[in-house]
Amino acid sequence: MRTVRLSGDARLSQADLNRSGALPAEVIASAEKIVDDVRERGDAAVRECCLRFDGTCPERFRVSDDLLANALEAVPGEFLAALTHARDQIRDFHEREREQSWFTTRADGTMLGVKVTPVASAALYVPGGRAQYPSTVLMDAIPAKVAGVERVIMVTPPQRDGSISSYTLAAAALAGVDEVYAVGGAQAIGAVAYGTESIPAVEKIVGPGNAFVAAAKRYVSGDVGIDMVAGPSEVCVLADGVAEPEVVAADLMAQAEHDPMASCYLVTCDPELPGRVVAAIETLVSQSPREEITRASLDDRGVIVVCDTLDAAIDAINVIASEHLELHCEDALALLGRVRNAGAIFVGPWSSEPLGDYVAGPNHTLPTGGTARFSNPLGVYDFQKRSSVICYTPEGLLADAPATQTIAHAEGLWAHALSVELRRRLAEETLRRDSPFVTLED
Repeated sequence: MRTVRLSGDARLSQADLNRSGALPAEVIASAEKIVDDVRERGDAAVRECCLRFDGTCPERFRVSDDLLANALEAVPGEFLAALTHARDQIRDFHEREREQSWFTTRADGTMLGVKVTPVASAALYVPGGRAQYPSTVLMDAIPAKVAGVERVIMVTPPQRDGSISSYTLAAAALAGVDEVYAVGGAQAIGAVAYGTESIPAVEKIVGPGNAFVAAAKRYVSGDVGIDMVAGPSEVCVLADGVAEPEVVAADLMAQAEHDPMASCYLVTCDPELPGRVVAAIETLVSQSPREEITRASLDDRGVIVVCDTLDAAIDAINVIASEHLELHCEDALALLGRVRNAGAIFVGPWSSEPLGDYVAGPNHTLPTGGTARFSNPLGVYDFQKRSSVICYTPEGLLADAPATQTIAHAEGLWAHALSVELRRRLAEETLRRDSPFVTLED
C-alpha cells in the first residue's frame, strides 16, 4: 500500500487516491456497438454475443417458471435460513423508505401536491458466470417490490454449462422476482433497454456489473432509467489508536478480494498503526484463497493516509467519498455528524462491512468512485416517480395571475401571459356571476 503523509494545511488531492477513473474508451466503444447491434437485430445479436463472450448460450433465455419456483428446494437449509433472515431485515429497512403521495391546500382553495407512482417494470442486473451473488438479488429486488413495481425481471450471465446457480435462483424466488433471463454483459443491458423477441424492455435498469455493463448502462440512460454507473468496490477505514490492527487489515482485505481494481484506503492520525496493519495483512493474506486478487488490489490501489490531526483525517475521508466508510475510532458515533460523503457508514468496532453486504438491511448497491458526493445508495425511491399536482381555484388563479403575467412578459413569452389572462377574465366573470351580492343593475 502506498503512503501519503499530510501535515500542516496540506489536503488530500484526487491524484493521491489512485482511482481507476473513467471507463476506458475502448470499453465504451465496444459496449455501445453491442447495444446498437442488439437494438437492431434482437435475439440473434444477443445469442451471438453470449457465445462470443461467455462461451455458452441457453436454448431459451428465459428460465422456466418451474425451475424458479422449485429453486428454494435446491439449496441447503442453512443457506435458505440465512437468506430468509437477510430478506426479512432488508425488507424491514426498505419499507421505511417508501414515499407516499401528499397534498396541501391554500386558503384560496388551490391544491398542490406530489403523486408518487412506481415504475411499471424494472430489470435487475446480477453479476454471475464465475461468481454468484445471491445477496445482490435481494438488494436489487426487494426495494423494487416494496416500491410496488409490477414486473421485476432479472438478467444474469449463465455458468459455463448454461445454467444459473441454484443459490442465485433461490434468492430470486425468495425476493419475488417475476422473470429470470440467462443473459449477461452489455448485450443484456441492450436487451432490457430496447426489448427483443424474447426479452422485454423495461423502464428502469439497476444493479452492478463489469465495465462493459457499466458502459452499456450509461449509453442507454435517457431512453431508460438507470440507478448509477458503478465502478470497482472500495472501502475507507478511519482508525485511531484504539483500533485492532488485525481487524482493520481484515476489513481492507474484504474489499480487496472483490477485484484487483478495488480501492482500499486507511486514514489515521496514529503514526504507528499503518505498520501494524500492513504486518497483519502480510500474515492474513497468505491464508486467503483469493490471495492473488487481494494482493493486486492492495499493492496497486491501496493508499494509507497519515494525518497530523483528527480534523485533517475527517477532511480526507470526505475528499475520498468512499463507497464504504468504517469508523474504527474512540467515540465513533460522535464523528458521524462530520461525515459528509460516503455511500454507507459503519460506526464503531462491531460494525463489520460484510454485515452491510448481506444482512444488516441497508442496500449494498452504493455509489463508487467518489460519486457519494452527490449520489445515494439504491433504494425504494429509485423505483418511484414523483408527479407534481397543481389544481387552482378561480380565487387562486386571480391571486397568482399578475405575478405570472409580469414574469412571462419579462421573458418575452406572449402566449404564456395570454394563457393566464384568458383564464383571469373567465375567473372574474365566474366569481361575479356566482357572488350572492350581485344585483340586476350589476
